[in-house]
Amino acid sequence: MNLISRSPEETRELGAQLASLVQPGDVLALSGDLGTGKTTLIQGLARGLGITQPVTSPTFILINEYRSSPPLYHVDCYRLEDAPAEAQAIGLEELLSGDGVCVIEWADRLRELLPAERLEIRFRWVDARVRHIEIRGYGARYGALVRALQARRSPAASAR
Repeated sequence: MNLISRSPEETRELGAQLASLVQPGDVLALSGDLGTGKTTLIQGLARGLGITQPVTSPTFILINEYRSSPPLYHVDCYRLEDAPAEAQAIGLEELLSGDGVCVIEWADRLRELLPAERLEIRFRWVDARVRHIEIRGYGARYGALVRALQARRSPAASAR
C-alpha cells in the first residue's frame, strides 16, 4: 500500500486509523530518514488508542510505555551503536512477544531481531511538506491489516 501525506495531520490521521486495527502483540516496524514522519504517525496511533499524554520520540531513553488498551510500547533505535545487542539488553524480545502494540522507529537497524510477521511502514521525502508512505504486511495477520486499512482510506488519500 502506498500513500502520500501532505501534512503532519494527515500522517497523524493515518496513525489513528491504524489504532482501530491493531491488536495486542502487533509489531510495527518504522523506517525512514529524520523528519519524515515516524514519530508523527505514532502520535496519531497513540491518540487513536486514547492516550492523552504527549508522545515524543524516546531517542535517549530508548523505550516509552503508554498506558492504553492495549499498551503502546514506543521504541527508538536511532542512537543505538550496536542495535541488535543493545536491543536485546533492554528487553526488546519481551516487548515483541508481549501484550501491547510495539512500534519501533529505525527498525531497519535491527532487522534480524524483528519477527517474520510484522507491519513495515517506510517513510520517504517527496518534498519539504510531502511524504511517501509505504505500508507492507508480512504474514496473514498483517496482510489482512493492510487490506482493512486500504478499505478505510478514501481514494483521494491513496497514490497508486
